[in-house]
Amino acid sequence: MPGTHHSKLGPWGNFWATMTLLGLAVHAGQRADVAGEAADASINHSLKMLQRLRELQDLGNESDTVLRVQAAGTDEVHIFHAHRLLLGLQSEVFQGLLYNQSEVTLQEPRDCAAVFDKFIRYLYCGELSLLMSQAIPLHKLASKYGVTSLQQGVAEYMKSHLSGELGGPGPAVGWYHYAARTGNEDLRESCLQFLAWNLSAVVGSSEWGEVTPELLAQLLDRSDLVLQDEFELFQALEVWLGRARPPTPVAEQALRAIRYPMIPPAQLFQLQAQSPALARHGEAVGDLLLQAYQFHSASPLQYAKFFDVNGSAFLPRNYLSPAWGALWVISNPARDDRSTSFQTQLGPSGHDAGRKVTWNVLFSPRWLPISLRPVYADTAGAALPAARPEDGRPRLVVTPASISGDAAGVSFQKTVLVGARQQGRLLIRHAYSFHQSSDEAGDFLAHTDLQRRSSEYLVENALHLHLIIKPIYHSLIRTYK
Repeated sequence: MPGTHHSKLGPWGNFWATMTLLGLAVHAGQRADVAGEAADASINHSLKMLQRLRELQDLGNESDTVLRVQAAGTDEVHIFHAHRLLLGLQSEVFQGLLYNQSEVTLQEPRDCAAVFDKFIRYLYCGELSLLMSQAIPLHKLASKYGVTSLQQGVAEYMKSHLSGELGGPGPAVGWYHYAARTGNEDLRESCLQFLAWNLSAVVGSSEWGEVTPELLAQLLDRSDLVLQDEFELFQALEVWLGRARPPTPVAEQALRAIRYPMIPPAQLFQLQAQSPALARHGEAVGDLLLQAYQFHSASPLQYAKFFDVNGSAFLPRNYLSPAWGALWVISNPARDDRSTSFQTQLGPSGHDAGRKVTWNVLFSPRWLPISLRPVYADTAGAALPAARPEDGRPRLVVTPASISGDAAGVSFQKTVLVGARQQGRLLIRHAYSFHQSSDEAGDFLAHTDLQRRSSEYLVENALHLHLIIKPIYHSLIRTYK
């Protein structure tokens, strides 16, 4: 255009002039390196640079672009004076929007418009502070404008804050639904795992009422749900059915996902007599209830001769009740080795109610592999270097002290839950599972420093473990009459 001058950088020339005035020229030490000279020292003024970028955004000095952000469905408009070079460097979407334009109007949902100032600050400074309620709108903006680093940063924040705020409901259910809608599989799986491991806490909060039928089906299908017992899961489902009032097919599908053989006969009788859900949908699960009563009436060995026990109905979840395991709180876990023992029921069948298995457990805070163990004498004179305590890792070994001969056709999966304090609540931080053929949890707390009192795995300088034994039945050759 006549009367208009552009440098080689075109419309971004003014921005570079501003950068030069701010003293952001190429580092002299870098020039020395290019010339082949060794640099004796480095100068780091990055914090000062960030401060100047903040001032540049706040004051709008030498701005060449105006962003008009309108909240959808309102007359509310936020105006931002910006620099198209900076926006274009961070976002190809902005680069295209601002090509040969000095002003654009952006329509954003209300929640996104409310945090657009934080979004712009990140584009200038690479940092922002956020609340949990702002995570989804910021992730939406980062996704819309292609700011991958912010997208990833907010997703990581969400995965590490699933427990919620102190005293309030967690965001895991809402964030799961958002991740499912947007196809963020990593975040979706993190939310699902958190909900599975902390289901007892979730069903007692307002989060449970936000669960969709799709999410409910995902949870009911899992064998790693952590809860007191299957009876608690049925009661939680009944609460959900009463609130959501889903169509009959959805309700019946959910009721059929309950593992009725894992519920003792006395509680099954209680459900049939008192459950509103079974009063409405009892016919849909009548075959499953019959299956459960048959399972409890005979020995598992006899039952397996006639019926398939490989289905999920016969696979226990991670039950916290005393019949399935024990809580073990280890004070000052970095101090020395500890051991304990506990008993579990041989199996969930009513036939096995009086049969017990005793388990011995060893915990060592600094187990060293053979290659790192100290050598006290070596005839060859080539002793290994002395092992340092930090070279080791915690070790957990679970072995049966005695198993009854009635355990034919049964193997045992061992699960160790590790609790951690998050926002004032004791929640499950990790779960380790290993089979009967192995006595040791392979990578148990492999990268954890129990020497630090501030360790995320310590609660008031104690390690909270819950040891669970899950009997698994095996099909035998069937005999038919």
